[in-house]
Amino acid sequence: MEISGSRNGTSMLWFFRDKGFDDGSIDKMFKKCRRLEGMQNERAAENWEYLEGIGIQKRKLPSVVSKCPKILVLGLQEKIAPMVECLATLTTKPREIATAIAKFPGILSYSVEEKLCPLLAFFQALGVPEKQLGKMILLNPRLISYSIESKLIETVDFLAGVGLTKEGMIGKVLVKNPFLIGYSVHKRLRPTFEFLKSIGLSEMDLQAVALKFPDILCRDVDKVLRPNLDYLRRRGFKDGEIVSLVTGYPPILIKSIQHSLEPRIRFLVEIMGRTLDEVAEYPEFFKHGLKKRLELRHRLLKEKTMDFTLSELLECNQKKFMMKMSLL
Repeated sequence: MEISGSRNGTSMLWFFRDKGFDDGSIDKMFKKCRRLEGMQNERAAENWEYLEGIGIQKRKLPSVVSKCPKILVLGLQEKIAPMVECLATLTTKPREIATAIAKFPGILSYSVEEKLCPLLAFFQALGVPEKQLGKMILLNPRLISYSIESKLIETVDFLAGVGLTKEGMIGKVLVKNPFLIGYSVHKRLRPTFEFLKSIGLSEMDLQAVALKFPDILCRDVDKVLRPNLDYLRRRGFKDGEIVSLVTGYPPILIKSIQHSLEPRIRFLVEIMGRTLDEVAEYPEFFKHGLKKRLELRHRLLKEKTMDFTLSELLECNQKKFMMKMSLL
């Protein structure tokens, strides 16, 4: 692809070529940001140098600029530096600022006063501790692009409607998974909650699951959650046991059947000689490593001819386990 004639004489064209961009990439950037056409390269060079100076790696800068070429035309002192300085107050690790900008360079185009400050105030009102605000924004900088009125409030109202209203529950959920706010209430969050209710989870169960593992709320029901539910049923777990499994260890509905669930259940039944109801009583069984913990501890237990419950066998660290086995 060739750059159109009207752009051939611009200093920005040569600026981009000097930075290693090919003509196809340059053309896309000009289409994304029309203001590049009439701009001299001094501002772009100044912004480029500043971004590199705050820790964005030289090899990553072309990718960052390709995502959001507008950051080269923004006023350094009017827009970019104030946002970076404000983000710096939210973390003790400067590297996190560079990482956040690399994820979503568009954050630099927003106003500190008009967007970032109201966003921080919104989350504080939900009970998010001040020291956690930075974690949320820097982990998911795209939050700044969402409208408080039409997007954030809708999600918060939905979460409140399913019972997450006490002791800053919503804030705690969003701190654990700041990406949850980006999902559609109607297409993802509501169907997931309805699915969890349909398998027998009470309102209190749903609250516990959301607080413990909010990632599950973002997963597709038909592609991820239902196949795992069907697998557990095929394996012989009763409905009440499945509720215990999901509330006790919510990731059971998103773990790989082939690589995680099936190998552990097969080891439990065929090698350990235990029953499924023991797992329903101790759902955390599925979080332990198969080779490093399950196989090793079972072998030691067998050699000592001792009998422990699954929680006694797996819950303690290696040193305490060895003491239990009288091996220290």
